[in-house]
Amino acid sequence: MEAVLRRTKVAILGSGATGTDLMIKVLEESSSLELVAMAGLGAASPGLVEADRLGVPTTNRGVGGLRTMPHYGEVDIVFDVTALAAARCGQADSLRSDGKRVINLSPAAGGRCVVPAVNLDRLLGEPEVNIGTRAGQTTIPIVAAITRVTEVAYAEVGAYVASKAVGPWFVPDVDEFLRRTSSGVESVGGAKIGRTIIILSPDSAPARTRDTVLALITEPDPSVHAAVRASVEAMAAEVAEYVPGYRLRHDVRIVPFAADDLLLGLIGDSAVTHQISVNVEVEAPVDSGKGPLGSLDAATSAAVRVGDRIAALRTAPVG
Repeated sequence: MEAVLRRTKVAILGSGATGTDLMIKVLEESSSLELVAMAGLGAASPGLVEADRLGVPTTNRGVGGLRTMPHYGEVDIVFDVTALAAARCGQADSLRSDGKRVINLSPAAGGRCVVPAVNLDRLLGEPEVNIGTRAGQTTIPIVAAITRVTEVAYAEVGAYVASKAVGPWFVPDVDEFLRRTSSGVESVGGAKIGRTIIILSPDSAPARTRDTVLALITEPDPSVHAAVRASVEAMAAEVAEYVPGYRLRHDVRIVPFAADDLLLGLIGDSAVTHQISVNVEVEAPVDSGKGPLGSLDAATSAAVRVGDRIAALRTAPVG
């Protein structure tokens, strides 16, 4: 008898732009996840309207409504994409108490930061993880690729954010965006000091998002520099396996460090010899019609990869 793969049932909590993009990815790109519910607030929410059109069961009563839906008992994983902090209060605790694994896509929510190409294997047993920020998903792998070769005294992320993609959720969460990204650069990327700046960009092609990494190292050996370049290129290829359109914009640049009073004040007495510059971008397919929502691809693609890996542990062929 032919084996049948049992798919893992999932729900999405949050019907805004991120939740809608995630829904499309789960439906179209995942063979291991089965979306059985989408919850939001407000029946006219575009995400709920689209879910209804696609035949996904919906509720407009948020987490309370989700917990009363017929398929809720069968749900293993909940993607929490709730934007407003007030709406998030206590809901992860409720979901975990119901035995659900929680994958957060809001930087202000709980859970350890997970970057699939870097630390997913170590976090597969966690009841709650956090995708963190879009910029973190594109840049933390680059920092990690450098630190697996040599020590990084300081890493700075320049997060380009398309102005058209900035919604009302962004202003109250901007401090959390900066904190989460910088913290991830340190705790996941491995830099001794991490810093993040936001650059609002009126990009004429907003489906393409670009971010930069500046890393300071204390290693003058050219052979180590060559190993860093190879490591970054290999990491970029690994990220591109689950984030289509992810790529390096140019070759990895390593040049002697030019003393900068501001940077020296941040890194203290560290004997920095060289600085590394890496530019990355994620470009949504030209026929995707996403416009500024193309900036969501790194985060939502990472979330699907995490869900797929969790599902692989929970599923087994039957029949």
